[in-house]
Amino acid sequence: MKRWMQRFTFSGHSVGMTAFLALFPGFFFYHTLLGLGMIGAVLGGYFAPVSLLVAPPLLFFYAYKIRRDQSHLGHADVFFWLYIAYFLTVVAIQASAGANPVIVGNHLLGALFIANMFLVFRLTDFNRGDVRFLLLATLAGMSAIVFSYSVDGSFYLAPLGTAKNPESLATYQGFSRSYLFTFMAAIAYCRGRLLRIVLYCAAAPTLFVNTARSEFVAMLFVIPIIEIYYARHKMVLASVLLAIFLGIYLNLEYLLSLLPSNRILELLDLSQSTSANKRHLLSLYAKNTIAQFPIFGDYASYTPGFYSHNVLSAWVDTGVFGFFFVLALVILPLLQMLVKGYFLPRPSPVFILGFTLACITLLLLLTSHYFTDMLIGATLGTYSKYRYGRKHGKHSPPHIGPSAPRHAHLRQAVPQAGRVRA
Repeated sequence: MKRWMQRFTFSGHSVGMTAFLALFPGFFFYHTLLGLGMIGAVLGGYFAPVSLLVAPPLLFFYAYKIRRDQSHLGHADVFFWLYIAYFLTVVAIQASAGANPVIVGNHLLGALFIANMFLVFRLTDFNRGDVRFLLLATLAGMSAIVFSYSVDGSFYLAPLGTAKNPESLATYQGFSRSYLFTFMAAIAYCRGRLLRIVLYCAAAPTLFVNTARSEFVAMLFVIPIIEIYYARHKMVLASVLLAIFLGIYLNLEYLLSLLPSNRILELLDLSQSTSANKRHLLSLYAKNTIAQFPIFGDYASYTPGFYSHNVLSAWVDTGVFGFFFVLALVILPLLQMLVKGYFLPRPSPVFILGFTLACITLLLLLTSHYFTDMLIGATLGTYSKYRYGRKHGKHSPPHIGPSAPRHAHLRQAVPQAGRVRA
């Protein structure tokens, strides 16, 4: 018991894993119970109050690890916290100038969410057996709920009319976010290809029925990245995956006839999608704002919720510097990992988690997600953990240099001629 308590105190893993389970599977199961009318909205929308609750212990254990070993504070950590400081400075200045308090509040919560994700993925060891079991169990539970309560090929609990507080019930985006984060944490640490295939076969229909297009595309996007990374013969597998893709493309009409109709299928013709058309108009509005205010942007110049659903939102709210800052936080680690890590012969689960998170973060920032996307924090937290492991972990590259002398003088190490060795 004493040894377990010491491990809990010094590593911070337990508090990180507890926060992860509370924020993602916890969110999913809370809103399921809320939607089924089994509980009221005792925690409101859940994510904000739970984030406020877990933030202090996460920050405490992170600071404690750095105090014990300053090498934990890497370059990725420094630049991440500099970005958070810059973002909060912009928000504080604009709030004092009378900016819309709703948008100011959303940005403060966004900064909190990103910081929490950084701390969770920086502290948590997803490679432990008990953690992998919990992740797989929660994924199975979430998939079972989605399939059990889907109607006409779509999962959404609001139409059931059983929620005691329907105004607090999460949309499909909240459910899919919880599933995607849990899936990403689980799939990267599955060394067995068969288990990964099972997870793909469960995740794809779950996210399809859940009708969240961005998360569905992100999940499909990481499959070839992960499989090629773990493959011994990468070019052979890449050829096989390309053949499968061509086979699906050539038989697309037949395959679509087997699927239930829902908004995911709008991806095949976005011109017919009301949501896609609205997002296009919001992007045009953001570009017009940037053209008028190219340096500092025009903070909160839109109605709450009607922001550009891509990284242009960073330029509007935080200026050109904030725009390039947030892109650099994702692109530079992605390029570094691609060049120095993706083709190494020894696979690393923490590497592929960081790499795939960076890939889908960049994809979603360019296409559909706001600049306060929590994936940014998860990406930087995992990347920092990977870099620390490369430099200081037990599998870090050996130091190349002259060996330390075992004796102060050479003649102490080499016996004189004729002397019997001890």
